[in-house]
This record gives sequence, structure tokens and C-alpha cells, in this order.
Amino acid sequence: MQDLILYHYSMSPFAEKMRTMLGYTGIPWQSVTVREMPPRKVLTILAGGYRKIPVAQLGADVFCDTRVISDELARISGKPELSLTGQPQEVIDFVRKTDLEIFFACVMSASDKRMLKKLIKETSLWNALLFLRDRIAMGKSSRVRTARGPKAKALVLEHMSSMEQMLTNDFLFGDQPCIADFSAYHGIWFVTDLGEKSWIEDYPKVKDWFARMKAFGHGSYKTIKDKQGLEAAKSATPRALDTASKDELTGKPVTVAPDDYGRDPVMGTLAFADDKRIIVSRTHKSVGEVHVHFPRQGFAITAGHNKQPD
Repeated sequence: MQDLILYHYSMSPFAEKMRTMLGYTGIPWQSVTVREMPPRKVLTILAGGYRKIPVAQLGADVFCDTRVISDELARISGKPELSLTGQPQEVIDFVRKTDLEIFFACVMSASDKRMLKKLIKETSLWNALLFLRDRIAMGKSSRVRTARGPKAKALVLEHMSSMEQMLTNDFLFGDQPCIADFSAYHGIWFVTDLGEKSWIEDYPKVKDWFARMKAFGHGSYKTIKDKQGLEAAKSATPRALDTASKDELTGKPVTVAPDDYGRDPVMGTLAFADDKRIIVSRTHKSVGEVHVHFPRQGFAITAGHNKQPD
């Protein structure tokens, strides 16, 4: 089987979530570094207008959002604990809160002049200014209400305190990590490693847990050019669907977009939809047909679209 390709950039928290999960699984993977914001030519071909990072690829199947990427890693590695499917309700509730409310509080509380300097060093002053303009524009269209300033910091500290009480074992819900640990990790990574905040020092169990998570590393990977992803898609066909789609829009033109933030639409033909996943078929002269996968939760399907670019 071809190695999974991950499209990411170094300072992306959700990409760090997937990189650490890859380290935990031991799955070899291929790394494609992309710009911090659109335009991203190759991802436009593969995933339409989807703008969030990371994106993963296996041949002619493209996976958008860490929820479906996590499901794929769980399937490939035989580690069901990495998928939200089948988890107890307390894990599901923890992940949903942590991936949105807590994550944004981590970003808002740790984004300061120090963070801006890191971004400038990582890219350039001009790129950093473009990045800030892009994120401001994305924030204006977001439907997620976020805490800011002291309220954001207070929320992060409250979250760390709660985790301190939860950590009666090595990991949040037992002796081995599950999807909840990786969901908690990337926000605290943003605060601690990128933001260089020392808040974790007041929570020794969280600090030890963070060290255990970080020790998974990023696994075994090789860096490739983004055009190699196009070649991988062109030389493959989308994998067969496990079951037939019963959605009334199946086979019809649709638009799919996140309903929270980064709500840029993806156009194609609905190949499959159930209560967990949406799969859109898209074609492009550079790759032929690809299937683009989204989680059902957090995404909206609308009938019809304008002709997609080729």
C-alpha cells in the first residue's frame, strides 16, 4: 500500500496533532509542506476549495479534517482508539469541546508578539502580514464564538486544571492514549512549545503527560514535492465504497463546506453520504477522478453548484 501523504506546515496545531498520531502509530508517511494560507495550487486540484490544514491523501482518495484523517490512521494501524467512532460519550464530549472551544482559547491566549516573531522567522515579514490578513478575514466569516484576552487564558488554565484531576493514569482515559489525548495535545503544544508560556509548570501531571505525548515524535517519513501527490492521484483510482449511499443527493452536483470556520466550499458530485462521512467525487485534467472525504459532523451539503474548474 502506498504511504499516506500529509499536507501540512510546521506551525499548524492540527497538523501537529496528526504528526504526533503518526508517530504513535509508527506508520511511514510522506510529508508535503504547504503555505500557511491559500492559494495552494496542488491542494486546489486535489481538494477543491477546502482551505484547512492538514489534508491527507492515499492515492486518489483525499481526506479533509483531522476527524476523517484520524479514522484512516485507526483503520491502517489497527488502533481503534484513534477514532472517535465507538468511543464512550465522555470521550466524545471531551474531544468536541477540546477541538473547538479549548483549541481557540489556546490560540487566542498564546498569540502574541513572540508568536509573530516566530512566524516571521519561519517565513518572512511579508508572508506573516498576509497570514494575519487571511486569518482576520477567516475570523469574520467564522460561526465559532471565541474567548479572547484574559478570558481565553482563564479557560486554558481551567482546562489544564481539569486535566490534572483526570490524569490518574498515564493518559486521560486510561493506560494508553486515545483520540482525546491527541485532541488535548495540539492546543497545549501551541501554548507551551510555540507560545512558550510556562503555565504547564503549575500542573505537574499535565506536564508529565505532555512529555509522554511529545515522546511519540513524528515517526518515519520522507519529504516529497507536492506534484508527487498529483502523480499518486493520477496513477490510482478512488477506492471502492464499502456500502451504497442512500442519500437522495447521491450522484448529483453538490457543494460541501464546513459550518464553523474556514467555510470555503468544495464542489463535486456526491458519491456517498451517511451519518459519519461525506464523499465527493471531483475530476480534474491533471489527476482524473478523486474522492474527497469529509466528516458529516461540522459540514453542510447543499444541492447544486457552478461548473468546477478543470
